[in-house]
Amino acid sequence: MQELAPGLWRWTSDHPDAEPDPKPGSPADWGPEVGSVAYAVDDTLVLIDPLVRGGRWEELDELAADRRVVVLTTVGWHKRSRDAVVERYDASTSRARKNLPSAVVPIPIRGAGETMVWLPEPGALVPGDRLLGDDRGGVRVCPDSWLGYLRGIDGAGLRVLLRPLLDLPVELILVSHGEPVLGHGREALRRALA
Repeated sequence: MQELAPGLWRWTSDHPDAEPDPKPGSPADWGPEVGSVAYAVDDTLVLIDPLVRGGRWEELDELAADRRVVVLTTVGWHKRSRDAVVERYDASTSRARKNLPSAVVPIPIRGAGETMVWLPEPGALVPGDRLLGDDRGGVRVCPDSWLGYLRGIDGAGLRVLLRPLLDLPVELILVSHGEPVLGHGREALRRALA
């Protein structure tokens, strides 16, 4: 588990459903390691798309001690360890603004089937599947094949839907798939949406 800013952690775990040799650009084209985020603010620990395996539980137990726990899911199939986290910490799963600390802002991407999470204090954007690490220190928009279940949206349309994110002072982009952007996130986002 890597602490990226005070109270903000990211970790990766091997996903049990990852295909060993997916066809490039296919819906299965994502590596076995997926990222999860923990953010401690006020009396709350917010877990975003958590996948908890092995000894990671003990680390989360320490973070969750004496805190209310909320689990957020950015996209439907990122439920991962959500139910186990809910059971272990009696956690809430609501993205309703009234149930979240003011320092955690859900950003629904209407038409894209995803709700990203904005953490203003560390300047961190947490996407689910619409933005991926590009293996060059930046981000890229997901392949069109990942959008096939949505009506009338492709990569070009997705870029339009994501443009309002450029109004945020993004420093970090904590992607679920690939390497996170740990500085100059707004510039990386601008390049991805160009």
